[in-house]
Amino acid sequence: MKILLQPGQRVWFTSDTHYNHANICRGTTQWDREGENHFRDFDTLEEMNWVLVNNINALVTENDILIHLGDWSFGGFDSIAKFREQIICKNIHLVLGNHDHHIANNKDGVAELFSSVNQYLDLSIKWPDGTGKHQGAHFVCMHYPIASWDGLGRGVCHLHGHVHLPPGRRVGRGKVMDVGVDGNQLSPISLDSIIRILSKQPIDGFMDKDHHTITENYK
Repeated sequence: MKILLQPGQRVWFTSDTHYNHANICRGTTQWDREGENHFRDFDTLEEMNWVLVNNINALVTENDILIHLGDWSFGGFDSIAKFREQIICKNIHLVLGNHDHHIANNKDGVAELFSSVNQYLDLSIKWPDGTGKHQGAHFVCMHYPIASWDGLGRGVCHLHGHVHLPPGRRVGRGKVMDVGVDGNQLSPISLDSIIRILSKQPIDGFMDKDHHTITENYK
């Protein structure tokens, strides 16, 4: 997918909102509480939902673009639309997570709530640099972290969710980042921030001998 940003328009990324998921909320969970670190610190599900919605709306404007990398909502089919209706952004592209089966099956046309629905997203973004030219960035987006991807050796970045990594571990080996809310203060993260963070990362992959990391292959 190619996106050409208009002046003033921004791109944001997020994942694993788990809107209306009672078992991820500390005050309502029925899971084993010994694994304390994976719970969100809210007394009620309503409070958690309110924070998720308001954190998006505080950053992402109506005409911005939000790329959501899966696990949109829980608590039944109706939660999908209920969450979407509260978000002011008109342009939400969803990459399906393992809990998004109703959207994947397009039950009652629910996929139409989103600008696009994808299993995997090869994403190219360009924006005007103020001189009449454009700058750009290239990402491979999937709900799950993957070991290798097209363009790895050219510096293409991989964005994912699924693993709910904390802030100190959200950046992986090489140009890889978990954009899920649990590592980003329950908020989306901007394209600008991702570029700034991952520009400092070396071109590398999870597999030591992946030949795609050899940049000479592309000369």
